[in-house]
Amino acid sequence: MNNNYYLGIDVSKGYADFTILNSNKKVIEENFQLDDTFSGHNQLFKILTDFFAGKPQAHLYAAVESTGGYENNWFNCLCKYKAQFNLSVARLNPFGVNYNSKASLERIVTDKQSAKNIACYLISHPEKVNYQKEDYFAAQRRQWTFIKLLTKQKVQLLNQLESFLYIANTEILPFCKDGVRLWTLKLLKEYPTSGHLAKARALTVNKIPYISKVRAEELVENAKHSVASASDEVTAEVIRSLATQIISLRKLIDLQTKQLEKSCDLPEIKLLKTFTGIGTYSAVGLMIEIVSASRFSSVKKLASFFGIHPVFKKSGDSTSAYRMSKKGRKQPRQILFNVARISLIHNPLLAEIYSSHLKKGMKKMAALGAVMHKILRIIYGMLKNNTAYNPNIDKNNSQKIVIVKTNGKIVKERRFLKVDQNAPISRRQNKKRKEQNSSQNDKSFNTGSSSDSFLVVSEQI
Repeated sequence: MNNNYYLGIDVSKGYADFTILNSNKKVIEENFQLDDTFSGHNQLFKILTDFFAGKPQAHLYAAVESTGGYENNWFNCLCKYKAQFNLSVARLNPFGVNYNSKASLERIVTDKQSAKNIACYLISHPEKVNYQKEDYFAAQRRQWTFIKLLTKQKVQLLNQLESFLYIANTEILPFCKDGVRLWTLKLLKEYPTSGHLAKARALTVNKIPYISKVRAEELVENAKHSVASASDEVTAEVIRSLATQIISLRKLIDLQTKQLEKSCDLPEIKLLKTFTGIGTYSAVGLMIEIVSASRFSSVKKLASFFGIHPVFKKSGDSTSAYRMSKKGRKQPRQILFNVARISLIHNPLLAEIYSSHLKKGMKKMAALGAVMHKILRIIYGMLKNNTAYNPNIDKNNSQKIVIVKTNGKIVKERRFLKVDQNAPISRRQNKKRKEQNSSQNDKSFNTGSSSDSFLVVSEQI
C-alpha cells in the first residue's frame, strides 16, 4: 500500500489554500483556506495532527510556489512541523507548475484548482522537486535584497540630482563624469546652486574635505561665469535634500554590506572568492541563489536556473539562431554578467576564451555569454568537488578532450528517409531536400564506418 500523500499550497497575500491528494491524484482532504496568522498556523497544525492520527504510516510531501516572499511564513511553518510529523517541504518554480497544468488542459484558474495543480506537480514530476533542508542563506538573502533596494534608490536619487544640477549648477557636472563623489555631495549641501557658490570664498570652500585650494578657486571662478538658469531657493533646497539623502544611503549601504560580509563567513563563500573576478558581494549573491550544488544534478540544470542556457527554435521553413534563454533568475544572471566583465580584465583564462570566440566571428555579447557559461561551469565544479579555483585544472581537462581522426576528417552522419518528390512543399524545403540527396549520392562521402571513429572524453567542469 502506498502511504505517500501530497499537500498543495496556493499562497496569496494574507491567506493560503490547501489540498491533500493521494498518489492516484484523488482528493483526500478537500480544499480548505487558512489565514496567514497565528490562529491560522495553529489550525494547520491541528489539521495535520488529525491527518497523521488517521494515517500514522503516511509520508506527506508539501510544496509552495515561490511568490516573491508571501510563501515564506507558510514554508517556515511547515519546516517547524517536520519535527512532529513525517513531512517533506519544497519550494516550486511557478513556471513548472503552470506548464504542467497547461499540459493537462486545465482551463479553470482558481485558488482551489491552483492548490490541486501544485499537488499534482509533486506526483507527476518527483524528479524535479527538491525537498530542501534548512536554508542557511535565508537571512543573508533578505539582507542582500535590502542592499539591492537601497542601491536602486541611490541610483534614482543620483539621476534626479544630475537633472537638477544641469539647470542650477552646471559647472559641477564635469567633476561627476566618473561618479558623484563625497566631496561633491558635501559641497552641494553648502552651495547647492552656482549662485550660492559664486558668492563663496575660496578659503571657505577649501575647508570641505578632499577639496584642495586650487580646486576651490576653480569652482568659485567657474560659478561666477555659470550659464545655469535656476537659482531660486526652492531648487536649492531640493538639491540640498537630494545630497543629504544620497550621503545617508551610502552610509547605510556600507553598513549593511559590512554586516553581510561578517555574517557570510562560510566555507562556500571563501571557496568562491578564490576565483579571480568574484568578490565577497558577488560570492554572497551567487550562493544565496545556488544554496547548494547538490540541488542540481548537472551543470546544465544550474545553467537553466540562471537562464543562460542556449535555445534554438526551428520549425518548418523558419530558421533561428542560438540565443540565451533568459528564463531563469534575473539577479544571479546580472551578478554573473558583472563577474564575467571583471574576469576579462583580471583572468587570463577567460580573456583567452573571449578573444578566441571573437576570432571565430562571434559577436561581443554572444562571446560574453559564452564566458558566463564557462564561469558557471567552473563554479559548479568548485562547489561540487569542494576545490578552490585553479586554472590548471581547466587546462588539464581541456587536454583530456582527445579526438582521434582518420583521414583527417570527422564525419557527422545524418539519416534521411526517402521522400515523395511530388509533395506540395515550399521552394526552400525543396532546395534542402536536393542538397540532402546530393550528399547521400556522393560516393566520396565518408560514411563513418567502424574503422572511421573518434573518441571524445568530456570535461569534468
